[in-house]
Amino acid sequence: MTGTTVAGYSLEQRVGEGGTAMVYRATHEQHGTVALKLLKDKLRQDRTAVARFLREASYGTRVQHPNVVRTLDQGQSTEGLHYLAIEWAAGELLEGYAKRHAPLPCDEVATIVRQIADAVQAAHATGIVHRDLKPENLMYDPATRHIKLLDFGIATATDVPQDERLTKAGFFVGTLMYVAPEALSGAIVTAAADQYSLACIAYQLLTGTLPYAAKSPREMFTQLLSQPPIMLNKAKPGLQYGSGVEATVMRGLAKDPAARYASVVEFAAALADVLAGEGKPATGGDAGLLGRMKGLFRSKG
Repeated sequence: MTGTTVAGYSLEQRVGEGGTAMVYRATHEQHGTVALKLLKDKLRQDRTAVARFLREASYGTRVQHPNVVRTLDQGQSTEGLHYLAIEWAAGELLEGYAKRHAPLPCDEVATIVRQIADAVQAAHATGIVHRDLKPENLMYDPATRHIKLLDFGIATATDVPQDERLTKAGFFVGTLMYVAPEALSGAIVTAAADQYSLACIAYQLLTGTLPYAAKSPREMFTQLLSQPPIMLNKAKPGLQYGSGVEATVMRGLAKDPAARYASVVEFAAALADVLAGEGKPATGGDAGLLGRMKGLFRSKG
């Protein structure tokens, strides 16, 4: 649809596509440059898809925070297209940046994680659980180290009655690599599920890998339910963080939601403290030297 106009928005370039919607960079006389999300035409008669799309617009309006993209407009065009216009955020998806640059410097990881936590906490404060926190849903500007949370497409409100929920009992939504284990049962998740996802992101930024090494969705599902995540200091050969960093990240990844921190911001603050206090990770020869030193201390104990 590049080159066409929808509800006054001139579509300049397609910048993304999901299971239910296309995203375009567009311009508007009043709103300027925006990201315009269009529900796919084949889903126009799908009541659940339409309801999710409209709900995303309402949640985006409900959550106001500097680290959350602003919802500017939503509606249905004369052609029957459901659209959602959101603030155009500078930078690139954190997903691509992390793939190219992780492991990131400790101070950069702390800055990114704290901003994500602040954004998610703003949603939690209004009774919204995001349920799909991942680098693909985060825009990052490396020049300013500023983060923007993009997508409330499958978020849920904790105050919605069971009979009004769009996710059926026994099903889960989210991205398997970042979803909390308790979500796999299809149970109603709490804010603790978003903390697990944030801990996965922190793990990835610190190591360049994820807490599980499954080779297929089926294997990933099984590992999430039955196995502990790979310890942070075993994620990548030669990469060693202080014990406090590892303990903090692994607590955020605890299978039992009650064993995690009380909130996402508490997790982020704890991680920032240990990252600042324990300095840079030991790598390569430094990691080997650190291991030998630890061995010497153990032998004298």
